[in-house]
Amino acid sequence: MKSALFVDFDNVYSGLRQLDQASADRFARKPGEWVDWLIESLGLPEHSPDGAKRRVLVRRCYLNPQAYQRFRPSFNLAGFEIVDCPALTSEGKTSTDIHMVLDIVDLLQHEVRYDEFIVFSADADFTPVLRKLRRWDRRTTVLAIGFPSAAYRASADLLIDQDNFVRSALGFDDEAETKQPTQPTAPPAETTATAIKLIREAVAESMVPVPLAKLAALILSKIDGMDASSWAGFGSFRSLIESKGLSPLVISWDGGGIVYDPKRQTLPTPQPNIGSSSQTQDAVASVANLIKSEVSKAKQPVPCGRLATLIIEKHGSLATDWNGKGTFRKFIESLDVRPVLFDWNGSGGAASDPEHHPTVQIDKPSASQLDWKNDLDLLPTAKQIHEVTGIPLLSPAKYKTLFGAIETDVAGHPFHLMETGKRVRDLCREAGMPISRADVTYVLRGLLIRGHAFDEGENNAITLGRKLTDNVRSLCLREQMVLDQVTDSALAAWISGGE
Repeated sequence: MKSALFVDFDNVYSGLRQLDQASADRFARKPGEWVDWLIESLGLPEHSPDGAKRRVLVRRCYLNPQAYQRFRPSFNLAGFEIVDCPALTSEGKTSTDIHMVLDIVDLLQHEVRYDEFIVFSADADFTPVLRKLRRWDRRTTVLAIGFPSAAYRASADLLIDQDNFVRSALGFDDEAETKQPTQPTAPPAETTATAIKLIREAVAESMVPVPLAKLAALILSKIDGMDASSWAGFGSFRSLIESKGLSPLVISWDGGGIVYDPKRQTLPTPQPNIGSSSQTQDAVASVANLIKSEVSKAKQPVPCGRLATLIIEKHGSLATDWNGKGTFRKFIESLDVRPVLFDWNGSGGAASDPEHHPTVQIDKPSASQLDWKNDLDLLPTAKQIHEVTGIPLLSPAKYKTLFGAIETDVAGHPFHLMETGKRVRDLCREAGMPISRADVTYVLRGLLIRGHAFDEGENNAITLGRKLTDNVRSLCLREQMVLDQVTDSALAAWISGGE
C-alpha cells in the first residue's frame, strides 16, 4: 500500500514536550526508529487490501528552522524531505498548515495513486482535508498528541493511540519490568530464526505442500514463549514469516494457505470456490462461540494467548492472518462475543465475563457498576460529557481516590508521566478502587495540558480536581456542547466533588 507521511513537527514535538521531555527528544532525534515501527508494526486502516504492507514513499517534515534547526540532521538521515516553515507573525504562527494541505492535495492528484495519507498533527484545521481524502477513497492515519477534537478523530480511518506510540514507537515500554513470563522466552531474533527453521524442516520432510495452520500449531508447540496472540511481536503468523521470507519455498495464502517447495511438490489444483464466503462466516461465528464458551466455564479471566492457541487448533485457516485483520486484537474486536469483555492493559490481554469474574476491572466502567450507587443522579450528565470529550467515566468516589493517590505519590517522588501513572494506578488498586492505567494517564495528561506543573504547583486533591474540571469545560466548549448552570454544577460534583 503506497503511503505518504506528513509530519507537523512543531505540533507533535510541543505536544510531547508538555507531557514528557524525554519522549519529545526521542521523537526528534530518532525518527528512523518510529518510521520503522510505522512500517513494520502499525496496523493498517480498515478496508485496506488483504495482505497489503505499508510502503512510505513520501516522507515530509514541516519544521520551524528558527526554533528546531538542531533536529534537521536527524530527519535528513531518516530520508525526510524537510520543508522550512519559519514564523510569520510576532506570535510565532507558521505556514505549516497551508504547506501541508497544498502538498496533500497535490499528491491526491499525482499520477501515482497514494492509498494512505498519514498525518502527524493534532490541529483540527486538517479535518476538512481528511474528509476530502475520504471522499476520494483514500485511507487516512492520524497521530494527534493531546486531546484531538471529536470531528477530527471521526474523520480519520485510523487514529494512532498516543500512549502506544510512546511505548512502542519511541521505546518507552515502562511496563516491561512488570511482565512475569511463566517460562523462559527466547530473544525475538532467535525466536524468529527458530520458527523459520522449523517451517523449512517440516516442508523438507513432507511429500506434499504443508498447510500454514499446521505449521503455526507446530511452532507454538515447539518454541517456548511463543504466544499466538502476539507472534513474537509481529502481531500475526503471516507477518512473522514474511519478516524473513522463505525463499526458495513458496507461500500460497488461498484457502487457508500452504507452503511448498516448487522443485519437489506440486501445487494442488484449485477447486471451485463455491460457498467459501459462507464457510468463512460460519468459522467466524464458531470462533465467537468458542471464546464465549471458554470464558464462561473458566473460574478466572482467560489469557488471550490461550484463546489464540485454541482458535489456531480449531480454525487454522482463519488464524494465519486473523481473517484479514492482521492482528489477533483487531480480529477479536471485530467479533460479537457479548457479554465477554477484553482488558488489554495486562501482558497479552485477558478475556472475562463480568457475571462470572466480578473482580475484573475494564478500562471504562459501565453505568451498572456498584461504585455509582450513591451518585446515580450525576450519571446521565457524566455519560453525556464522557461521550463528547472522552473523559474517563469514573465514579465520583474513584475520582476522589485518584486525586488523593496523585497527591500522595508526587509528595514522595519526582513527577514523570509514565512512572507516576504506574504508581498511582497501584495506589488506587491498594485502596480498593481499581482504575485502569489508561484512565490514570488520561487524567495526568489533561492536567499537564491544562498547564499544571507537578514539580512546582499545588498538588492537593482539591486543586487537581478543579483543574481537571476546567480542562473538561474547555473540551466541552471546543465540541460546542453548551454547559448550562445545572450541567456545569453536575460536572463539578462529578469530578471535583463540587469544590
